[in-house]
Amino acid sequence: MIPVNEPLIGAKEEEYARECLRTGWISSSGRFIEIFEEKWAAYCGQKFGIAVSNGTTALQVAVGCIGLKPGDRVIMPTFTIISCALAVIYNGGIPVLADCDPRTWCLSPDGVKEAVEREAKNGNGHRLKAIMPVHIYGHPVDMDPLEELAEGYSLAIIEDAAEAHGAEYLSGRMGSSPSWKRCGGLGGLGVFSFYANKAITTGEGGMVITSNAAFAERARNLRNLCFLPEQRFLHTAAGHNFRMTNLQAAIGVAQLERIEAILEKKKAIGKAYCERLKDISSLQLPVEEPWAKSIYWMFGIVLHEDTGMNASQMAQRLRDKGIDTRPFFLGMHEQPVFQQMGLFGNERYPVAERLARRGLYLPSGLTLTESQIDEVAEAVRDILS
Repeated sequence: MIPVNEPLIGAKEEEYARECLRTGWISSSGRFIEIFEEKWAAYCGQKFGIAVSNGTTALQVAVGCIGLKPGDRVIMPTFTIISCALAVIYNGGIPVLADCDPRTWCLSPDGVKEAVEREAKNGNGHRLKAIMPVHIYGHPVDMDPLEELAEGYSLAIIEDAAEAHGAEYLSGRMGSSPSWKRCGGLGGLGVFSFYANKAITTGEGGMVITSNAAFAERARNLRNLCFLPEQRFLHTAAGHNFRMTNLQAAIGVAQLERIEAILEKKKAIGKAYCERLKDISSLQLPVEEPWAKSIYWMFGIVLHEDTGMNASQMAQRLRDKGIDTRPFFLGMHEQPVFQQMGLFGNERYPVAERLARRGLYLPSGLTLTESQIDEVAEAVRDILS
């Protein structure tokens, strides 16, 4: 079976992990945590990094930094992982959904504008507090229109860059001095996951990055049970134990030292699939807009209706040929758990619904070989011929 992803762990990761074991610094203190936080934040163009236990807790901490009051609202794509909506709900807020762009599969700026207008019409405009763009499968969201909306309505931006390590966006492209910026460094708060399938992995793990000193202090407190420095076991706020371990950070530091090679491999896999599958008319392949530098974190395909099968059927046929896949996200508005909460009643988002039924991604891990790419592409071609 060709796995959908397999992490690439090298000698440097083992060396740094052994140092943690040898010195006893295996918990939530140690030199690698500070190095990882500092270097990852700087790489993404932010001042502060706050390492946490995983990407979901990173989202929860980031939302916690903006001080939601019960009933406050955060706009996000319906086409994303459930962690985004849960982070808002855990902090007392209400997720407000928008559809995705049919080309990039990322949050649609027009969809966000429609959500803002809908909330205002319903009398909830004053409860809107933030926009949460999610960079999908390695391709950036079109951020300039979102930043304009956020500024106009005094909204925070919490940028979920979990799938876009090292991806870049051409910021200010309509002005006189556009510049390429890395995802995670485009909003007031950036969020990352370092799960085993991410470009940079610590096994589990996540990070919040920001250049706002108050946000950074709040995030550090929230991840560490809100201990008071002057009296450790006195608590005036409720926090969480969301700490990353030094052992995890050691692996992350080693990975970060070779991030350019990692990203080159990711991009090469994406380009190779594009070249091999470009002439199959019944597939929609990932795009790379002129204002984006995608890392092709996972290589997604969307089946046209004329194939006569859905994504689940395609996945089974690929599995029969020894190839593992993963389905695309099911929209938040179609999740039974949220329907049971009374959220998103009668809401429809046609682009996300089509992607959920017709999209899947192919093996895209760093250990993937050229011959395996050939085998996957040939299997896709054979099934669709």
